[in-house]
Amino acid sequence: MGVSNDMKHVLVTGAVGQIGSELTIELRKLHGNENVVAMGRKTKPGDQLANSGPFEFGDVTDRASLERIINAYDIDTVYHMAAILSGAGEKNPQLAYDVNMNGLYNVLEVAREKKLTRVLVPSSIAAFGPETPKENTPQETVLRPTTMYGVTKVAGELLADYYFRRFQLDVRGLRYPGIISSETLPGGGTTDYAVEIFYEAIKHKKYRCFVREDTVLPMMYMPDCINATIMLMNADVKRLKHHSDFNLGALSFSAGGLASEIKKHIPEFKVTYEPDFRQAIADSWPRTIDDSAARKEWGWKPSYDLARMTKDMIEKLSAKLL
Repeated sequence: MGVSNDMKHVLVTGAVGQIGSELTIELRKLHGNENVVAMGRKTKPGDQLANSGPFEFGDVTDRASLERIINAYDIDTVYHMAAILSGAGEKNPQLAYDVNMNGLYNVLEVAREKKLTRVLVPSSIAAFGPETPKENTPQETVLRPTTMYGVTKVAGELLADYYFRRFQLDVRGLRYPGIISSETLPGGGTTDYAVEIFYEAIKHKKYRCFVREDTVLPMMYMPDCINATIMLMNADVKRLKHHSDFNLGALSFSAGGLASEIKKHIPEFKVTYEPDFRQAIADSWPRTIDDSAARKEWGWKPSYDLARMTKDMIEKLSAKLL
């Protein structure tokens, strides 16, 4: 991954979250520990995050706190990872709207006024809905989501593209699939089962899954997620025809398929399936993604397939949990 010279002082919002925590560490390796500021709302950061560089408590819905941090550290690049995810968002849609829309608006406005170099605004497969084609979901397609999280992601894509066109603010974004990580627990998403299942397999040899066995969703292993995020931010803007809405693909598997792969390593593992409210969310999302625009415009290519990801997850979590 090349480092572009114009990215010197970086802010990561939502830095205690599942992606933000690992992204911050990787960015510190690239740009230097002191040049990457982690920002979280109230959750205490882990030791690695707290001890490897600056950490600030702040709230993206409070513009003054955001501005204070950006000014104090002379920030020129923002990775805006703070969000309320799909499952948590359905339990509190008002909070999801406030954080996901007002927080984003504050970030974009401060970035516009201070003429920041670049802003990353992640989107999600939650931007799709029941009318979206399920297989090989196109880059340009119907965006009619049925969750508040999805609604805020569609609006966020449009708002970010507006700031690019109207104010020449270099905003970029990708539609993350479900993210699987061995480091940080997920934070209330519909694809969380694909992380929980590993913990339960290693610790208890059994898991009660909240989606059906045949539920197929697009997923991605965290190392690919971090790589894609930084690749997009370092891409030459002249090559980008899209900006804030890149489809991003890596893995697609069923809950049962993942369980079978885990059983190759832990033969006694047993799974029961008891779908809850998240099943309806999962059913509204794609099964596979066409990410040819990302591959063509900035060279995206995943490194992990299901077998490699499963083996790596079990090795890392076993070392941590056993």
